[in-house]
Amino acid sequence: MKLDVADVREAARRIVGRVLRTPVLTCPALDELAGVKLFLKAENMQRSGAFKARGAMHAVGRLAPEVRARGVITYSSGNHAQALALAAREYGVPAYVAMPVDAPKVKVAGVRALGAAITFAGTTSEDRLAAAEELAARMGGVIVPPFDDAHVVAGQGTASLELFEQVLEGGGAPLDSIIVPVGGGGLLAGSCLVAEAYGARVFSAEPVGCDALAKSLAAGHRVRVEPAPSLADGLRPLRVGELNFAIAQRSVTRAFRVDDEAIGRALVRLLLEAKTLVEPSGAAGVAVALGRQLPSDARRVGVILSGGNVAAEQVSALLVRYGGLDG
Repeated sequence: MKLDVADVREAARRIVGRVLRTPVLTCPALDELAGVKLFLKAENMQRSGAFKARGAMHAVGRLAPEVRARGVITYSSGNHAQALALAAREYGVPAYVAMPVDAPKVKVAGVRALGAAITFAGTTSEDRLAAAEELAARMGGVIVPPFDDAHVVAGQGTASLELFEQVLEGGGAPLDSIIVPVGGGGLLAGSCLVAEAYGARVFSAEPVGCDALAKSLAAGHRVRVEPAPSLADGLRPLRVGELNFAIAQRSVTRAFRVDDEAIGRALVRLLLEAKTLVEPSGAAGVAVALGRQLPSDARRVGVILSGGNVAAEQVSALLVRYGGLDG
C-alpha cells in the first residue's frame, strides 16, 4: 500500500472524537537554550498518555466489525499496548497484549486499568511477536502491529498533521523542520508523509546504542541492532519497520543520536521550563534541539513530545540529578 498525506488526512477524519487534538506548546526559555523557535506537540497529553492512541484507534476502527469482535492482539513495551487496550475498550472488544518481562510498571498498570489481558514474554520485540502470534492462533483474534502497518502509520501521522495546521492557525510562518523520536518508525513515517506535503525537513532522534534507523540509513537497507540500555524504553527496537524505513529513506534529512544524559536533561528542562511532564522517549527530540545539533538554517522547528507515561521515582531521580541551575 503506497501512502501519502491524503491517507493521513483520511485517518484524521476517521479518528476525530476518539482521540484528542493535543495542544502545541511554546516556551521562550527552551527557545533560548536551543537557539531556535520550538513548537512542542504535546502528545504526552493524549488519551492513554502517548501518540500511539492515534494509530491504534485508526487501525482497530478500520477492521471489519466481525473481525474486530474476535478480539485484537498486539506486542509492545508499553505505549502501544495501552493504546490498543484503549481502542479495544472504545469499540467494545477484547484486547490481548504481549509485553516484555521488564516493562515499566507504570505502563503495565495502564494496560491493566484499560482492561486488556497481559502475557509477559522475554525482553525483545521478537519474543513479544512470537507470544502475540501464539495468542492469535489460540484466541482467534487479529494482530494490530505496533508500527509496521499502513493504517497505524496513517494514524500516527495525524499528530504531525495537527502540529503543522496548528502552527499556521496561530498566524505565524510555517515550520521549516520537525524532529521525531524513533523506535519502530511508525510516528516517523507518518510525520514524513505530512512534512513532504508542507515542504519541511524531517530529523529523527534515537538513543545512543538503539540507533536502528541511523544505521539503516547509512547502510541503505534495514539493519538489526541489539539495543543498548536506555532511559528511553519506548525507543529500543531491534530494527525499524520495513514500510517505515522505505518512507524514511526518501524523507529523513538527518538521523541524530542522543545519550541518556541529554535525554534526562531535556526531560527536566521540559518539566521546569515548559511545565510539562514527558517520559524519556518523549524528550528525545527536545534533547536534539537543546544539543544545538540542528543545521544553522533551522528556525521554526516542530518537536513531537511522543508520550508522558513515566514513573514518579524516575522523574524524582532525574530532578535530583539535573534539576540544578547547571542542569
